[in-house]
Amino acid sequence: MLRGFKKSKTKSNAAVPSLFLEEHKNDRVTGNLEDTITFIKGILGVNDDFSMRKFHVFGKYPAAMFYFSNMINQTLLNEDILKPLMYPPSHLEGRSIEQDQLKDVLLNETLYHSEGKSEQKLATLVEGILRGGTVIAVEGIEEAFFVGMRSIEKRSIDQPATEQVIRGPREGFIEPIGTNIGLIRYRLQSTDLRIQTMEIGRRTKSTVAVFYMEGITNPDLVKELNKRLSKIDIDAVLDSGYLEQYIEDNHLSPFPQVQYTERPDKVVANLLEGRIAILVDGSPLALVIPTVFSQFYQTVEDYTERYLLMSSIRMARLIALMFSLVFPSLYVSIISFNPELIPTEFAVAVAGGRAGVPFPAVIEVLIIEISMEVLREATIRLPQQVGGALSIVGVLVVGQAAVAAGFASPITVVIIALTTIGSFATPAYNAALALRLLRFPLIIMAGVFGLYGVMIGLIVIANHLLSLKSFGVPYLSPLVPGDFQGMKDLLVRGPLWWMRKRPAFLQPVDETKLGGHTYEDLKNTEENVLDPSKYQK
Repeated sequence: MLRGFKKSKTKSNAAVPSLFLEEHKNDRVTGNLEDTITFIKGILGVNDDFSMRKFHVFGKYPAAMFYFSNMINQTLLNEDILKPLMYPPSHLEGRSIEQDQLKDVLLNETLYHSEGKSEQKLATLVEGILRGGTVIAVEGIEEAFFVGMRSIEKRSIDQPATEQVIRGPREGFIEPIGTNIGLIRYRLQSTDLRIQTMEIGRRTKSTVAVFYMEGITNPDLVKELNKRLSKIDIDAVLDSGYLEQYIEDNHLSPFPQVQYTERPDKVVANLLEGRIAILVDGSPLALVIPTVFSQFYQTVEDYTERYLLMSSIRMARLIALMFSLVFPSLYVSIISFNPELIPTEFAVAVAGGRAGVPFPAVIEVLIIEISMEVLREATIRLPQQVGGALSIVGVLVVGQAAVAAGFASPITVVIIALTTIGSFATPAYNAALALRLLRFPLIIMAGVFGLYGVMIGLIVIANHLLSLKSFGVPYLSPLVPGDFQGMKDLLVRGPLWWMRKRPAFLQPVDETKLGGHTYEDLKNTEENVLDPSKYQK
């Protein structure tokens, strides 16, 4: 037992991250500086980056400062903390400061830092040092001073790598949660924005921030999310993806029920619709709940560009999405079971291309599909300088060589290439991955049962989508159950003045987001101010 501290009863629990801190969780600073030094050094002193600096406050009172040298700004520490403590400010010169006044004088008149506070519990002080703070203990004061001075090198704010846009903001989230909160505050300067923080992870103590709009977001949704987050008992939360896997409704579904994004503007747009955003310290990806399927083929540019153009682009995106799911299976079923559905001239060309291929169509397609998945994974994992060259070599050289060697037919390579391009056109990577995985069972069913197998597979997928929910919201909303207002932004992107209501499936407190007569008022105020007929002389 450490000298000067009352030993508390040991808690026998294998889930406790630090048995020593748990054992001494109620120990407090006694005012004896040596006891405080012994306690803190006994826990953190084995680390080479841990620093302790002894000095005298105002040249009179012994004190010690504790911190991790690589987690703070040394210049600020010297100028804002150490120097004012060692040399009294000008307004205190000549003033006699007694021991009982020292705490208030140091906290209110000496420390040049806004994040300074006093703390009694030693375990809390140690946890503060681990987060990057600085602790100052002074002889004779039964509290220690904690100053939040964390300063960790971070990358600059840049364009999101996974969500590129032509027209729209170029800022994306980075790892420190404080910077990410600032990016959201910058775009949503409203008193209704609510941010609730909590710590999840017994060892990492990761900060998790929950964002929602008071007066828009349904309060029951906030309660349900907090209930799910409070039940997570895990050692470490290193990324927001950890939380996603715990809070989603169906853990066995290949379809994502939580959307992630690197874009602050996308988070703000979802908050204003009545959704909730979740940020984790150390992760550049925010989670958005609840999520419906239509969100995964929509992009930021759908709303920053004119609706006629983006409606056509969205339809092309939907066609590419369907291509990526059913194109290979349709090819296998028609080639293997129903070749009469192909025009005669084309059927002759296909038969000529497949003349020397030793495998049936289903095996051929599966081999090429698996090869493409391996090539895609290799391209992602390799360094950027090599990855581009590998993809070109893989597609051109290997594909052409496979056709020349009679290993695959030209039409099969074309089908798989179109399918791969279609999967790349899906904006959300996790949704595209789900469709890529579902291609394989559809191909197998097509090879066994033909078009009947394809239809059975599609019916099973549709039935699963109909049964899926995200925090109680049907996954295919607003299509099923039908909602006329929501369908204005489903297959096509309607004009902004059409979408006056927030999505009804989110059950928002405030349903209206556009003034009732905005469009009419704008039309009535239009005037051809520079009409040449007005200026004829």
